[in-house]
Amino acid sequence: MSGEEDENAAELKIGDEFLKAKCLMNCEVALILERKYEQLQQQTADDPMNQVSQVFEKSLQYVKRFSRYKNPDAVRQVREILARYQLAEFELCVLGNLCPETVEEAIAMVPSIKTRGRAQDDEAIEKMLNDLSLIKKFE
Repeated sequence: MSGEEDENAAELKIGDEFLKAKCLMNCEVALILERKYEQLQQQTADDPMNQVSQVFEKSLQYVKRFSRYKNPDAVRQVREILARYQLAEFELCVLGNLCPETVEEAIAMVPSIKTRGRAQDDEAIEKMLNDLSLIKKFE
C-alpha cells in the first residue's frame, strides 16, 4: 500500500504488513499472559526483588476482562471454527473478540466478509455464528 488513502478495512485493504501478521484474539493473549504471570510469580517467590510490572498486570486485567472465552479448549475451538471460513487473521480476530450475534452485526463489524472475492453467504455466516454461540454456551 502506498498511503493511508489506499487503506480500507471494510475491503480488507489494511496494508501488506498487517495482512501477513499473525493476529491474536483477546482470549488467546489472556492465556499467554496468564502462563507468563504464573512464571513471574514463581520467580518473585524465589527473589522478592523481582516484581511483576504494573503494565503487565494491567494488560492481563484488560485482556481477561474483554475475553469472550476463558477455557483453553474453547479458545482453540473458536480459532478452528473461524479458520474453516477462510477468514483473514484480522477478520477472524475481530469476530472472535466481538462475538456478533446476528449476520447483520457480523457484516457491520467485518464488511469484508461479504465484499471480498470469497464472500460468505448469509447462511454460512449464520452457521459460523451459531457454532461460536454453542461454544460460549457450553464453556
